[in-house]
Amino acid sequence: MRKIFLLLAGLFLINNASAQQSNMALVKGGIYTPLYGIDEQSEVKIRDFYMDINPVTYADYLEFVNKNPKWQKSKVSKLFADGRYLSNWENDFSAPKEFLDKPVTMVSWFAAKAYCECQGKRLPTVDEWEYAAMASASKKDARTDSLYNLSILRSYEEPKTFMKSVGLSKGNFWGIKDMHGMVWEWTQDFNSIILTGESRNNGNTDAGLFCASGAIGAKDMMNYAAFMRYAMRTSLKANYSITTLGFRCAKDTP
Repeated sequence: MRKIFLLLAGLFLINNASAQQSNMALVKGGIYTPLYGIDEQSEVKIRDFYMDINPVTYADYLEFVNKNPKWQKSKVSKLFADGRYLSNWENDFSAPKEFLDKPVTMVSWFAAKAYCECQGKRLPTVDEWEYAAMASASKKDARTDSLYNLSILRSYEEPKTFMKSVGLSKGNFWGIKDMHGMVWEWTQDFNSIILTGESRNNGNTDAGLFCASGAIGAKDMMNYAAFMRYAMRTSLKANYSITTLGFRCAKDTP
């Protein structure tokens, strides 16, 4: 009887995991040098991981706050979200109807982290996000493709991209959509970039606190799109809720 129970429990976990991963893409890991790396010592090893194909939508988040009252607009702690949190919602249960298929924004890092954990997932790290985002539709690493980088920069110049519906664009090499040209996205370690006195800023802890100085140790001085993302992340605080800032979740492979 015990063996039958364990077998059924195992099948349930497998089916549940498969259901969760059906809306996720598998990103095969590898070695890459991030923007701030200048030599082989800066290389980062990325393990295989799953990432949501689409950003989290208003509809997704509405379901989350219905099940988790402490993250509702009127009940959230001010420690975990500033006054702009869900400020475009009429009340706790009324996300803008015209926005339900759009990437949810006005959500703090604390709230995004809680959402992902509630799904059995987590926020992607900066290195995971950038590793997945460097892929074009046909290449794992398209950072040396000037046309690809130019298309990203142009997408960043478009107004009100946060009002686009998710999932309509073509997926990248991994099948992930809308990593560029829609919203900025929270990462697990968004505030850890070039902020410590380690080799990447030659022991000068103050130098890393400013955007321009952070560029000194960059590998690719022409990757303006990446500079914009790193600058955006380092300007944030975890309780900020911004109109153009959303998120998606990631998950370790078994």
